[in-house]
Amino acid sequence: MPKTSILRVAVPSPLRRHFDYLPPENPTTPPQPGVRVRVPFGRRTVVGLVLELAEESDVATPRLKRVLEIVDREPLLPPDLLALLKWGSRYYHHPIGKVVMNALPTRLRDGSPIREPSRNLWQLSEAGREATAHPLNQAPRQQQLINLLSQAPEGVAEQEIRLHLPNWRSIMSRLKEKGWVVCREPPPISSRRTAAAISDADRPRLNPDQQNAVEQVIDAAGKFSVALLEGVTGSGKTEVYLRIIEQNIAAGRQALVLVPEINLTPQLLERFTRRFPQPIALLHSALTARERLAAWQRARSGEAAIVIGTRSALFTPFRRLGIIIVDEEHDTSFKQQEGFRYSARDMAIIRARDAAIPIVLGSATPSLESLHNAQQQRYLHLTLSQRAGDARPPRFQLLDMRHQSLQEGLSAGLLEIIGEHLQAGGQILLFLNRRGYAPTLLCHECGWSRRCNRCDTHLTLHQYERRLRCHHCGAERPVDLHCPECGSVDLRTLGAGTERIEKALQQHFPDTGIARLDRDSTRRKGSLQRLLKEIHSGHTQILIGTQMLAKGHHFPNVTLVGILDTDQGLFSADFRASERMSQLIVQVAGRAGRAEKPGLVVIQTHHPEHPLLQQLVTRGYRQFAQTILEERREAELPPYSSIALLRAESVDARRPMAFLEQAEHAFRELAPDEVVAWGPVPAPMERRAGRYRAHLLLHSGSRPALQQLLDRWIPRLETLRERRRVRWYLDVDPVDLF
Repeated sequence: MPKTSILRVAVPSPLRRHFDYLPPENPTTPPQPGVRVRVPFGRRTVVGLVLELAEESDVATPRLKRVLEIVDREPLLPPDLLALLKWGSRYYHHPIGKVVMNALPTRLRDGSPIREPSRNLWQLSEAGREATAHPLNQAPRQQQLINLLSQAPEGVAEQEIRLHLPNWRSIMSRLKEKGWVVCREPPPISSRRTAAAISDADRPRLNPDQQNAVEQVIDAAGKFSVALLEGVTGSGKTEVYLRIIEQNIAAGRQALVLVPEINLTPQLLERFTRRFPQPIALLHSALTARERLAAWQRARSGEAAIVIGTRSALFTPFRRLGIIIVDEEHDTSFKQQEGFRYSARDMAIIRARDAAIPIVLGSATPSLESLHNAQQQRYLHLTLSQRAGDARPPRFQLLDMRHQSLQEGLSAGLLEIIGEHLQAGGQILLFLNRRGYAPTLLCHECGWSRRCNRCDTHLTLHQYERRLRCHHCGAERPVDLHCPECGSVDLRTLGAGTERIEKALQQHFPDTGIARLDRDSTRRKGSLQRLLKEIHSGHTQILIGTQMLAKGHHFPNVTLVGILDTDQGLFSADFRASERMSQLIVQVAGRAGRAEKPGLVVIQTHHPEHPLLQQLVTRGYRQFAQTILEERREAELPPYSSIALLRAESVDARRPMAFLEQAEHAFRELAPDEVVAWGPVPAPMERRAGRYRAHLLLHSGSRPALQQLLDRWIPRLETLRERRRVRWYLDVDPVDLF
């Protein structure tokens, strides 16, 4: 390397640029793109990452500072991942230093040396196998660990053990003292038996649609392609994923599976761990920093054949990545809403393109963007039109709530249907996307209601905890005993949440097992798994929950799904509301009739004649989506156009609008031909968490034109007088306009 080579370094800074440095005087290892370096930055010393090497700099060489230390002997991030991060920084207009640091595990951001993770496999010894014949009734946790090891004679990786027993080490130590377990190093992936060789008897037979989908994706191995796998709920999309991954591993490659929320897909994890003997790494926010680093290293070293994770798992380095699968690709959880506001689904496609590998986007209710791309033949459109096995699609029924007396949000008609299904031995699932007991506490005498002091919204009553809580900022307070305005004790609740529905059902069906599944009831570790176990055991006959129920659950005994409130999605100001409403309805409805028992979906509504609702229940999601796409085309809304949202917020109500007015003036000075600005206007919820919010929307029929405008506009924003008095940020391709 010439002595005059320049190192272009990404430094954790709000500045939207890289910084040039000279290499150390006598480097012990030559610097390479992807290694961490310790550099002087202002009055501080910080850790950055080398993006590339250059021969020249815009800064005169005598003014360049030298790198103090090269931290890594080899690159942490491979070239394709570096290219992805650079693309994300440019497209979403976020500082490259923050983008790069976002991609590194927390423990590597401060320059700590990278250590090789434990690769141990644990397996039962001969004495341990003999001990399995005598259950340890007095030591249930030891018995649980023995059961796990007995299912995998080749051994179980520590990462997988942690999935089932988070505090497993002390238990394993006791078994080791007894001589019941042994520990060994695993063989390389290429020499292990593939899942196909050990699970033929257990694998279900593929139907023609599934077989075609598997073959089409496998035929694209080694080259870039995007396949949209649209399968009705219960059609066996996961089995298609498993078959594709089997072939991928047999070819010595790794697989990345992105899911919306890892804690909501326990059955997906169970199926993967039961199917594959190879190590599986998990990456999600619930892991400790040490666990996350260990999983990251297993993927990077090639030890982990499969990585399953939420959106940030996209930035994991792989030794030989061969396939990317995005499950529930329509889910808005794939869009990061803070800091680096990227879409994991969209960036996954870019990563697949750069790595020349196929990517599969799976959903029963594909996003309109993905359907549009499939119609434009940018994506291969694969469909699974039938449910797996003997299961049949559920039947829909719209239940008119007008002129009916409601009992805590439940109509008499729905209660009667619930009773009929309980008598027939079926399980019931009721969906209401509103947790808590009631969204409003109201004085019956004067009309006062308890509002959040920091947000433009009411506090939600949580009856079991006797607390009023804001679901936007988290503020909470004790329940009022009397009205602070008039002193009346006649305080009443308006509306219903999952707690209120649960209480009403307990009164109507006192001898029936009832469970509630929402963020409140699953807050404690292991509570979700406990609830799901009760459901599958049959002890719970009625399940009430929020949108957590719509993702990845298989309830074979559910014969009735009741959707309690969908009307808000029909009349929202957000142009995406009807799309999300339909996706939720279809996803939740898909929990019914997944086995041999027929399913019924009852939707309570005050607008049974609404054309969109009628079309959804009579002609299905595909026709509904086509109607919405046509409306979007006529209105020139995404996916037929591109948008970016400039948001500003401040504790001073005047500042956000003042900043955005200056921003809009700067926009007009640039005089773009193909981009228009809408606003600025206050946000629909103007005050949130004590800050006033406003936004300015940019719209263009040309994505390149919008990006070119942003390239010129953002530097102008950074010079505005009001910029220091607000917190502002840009959201490209926003999924939430509120």
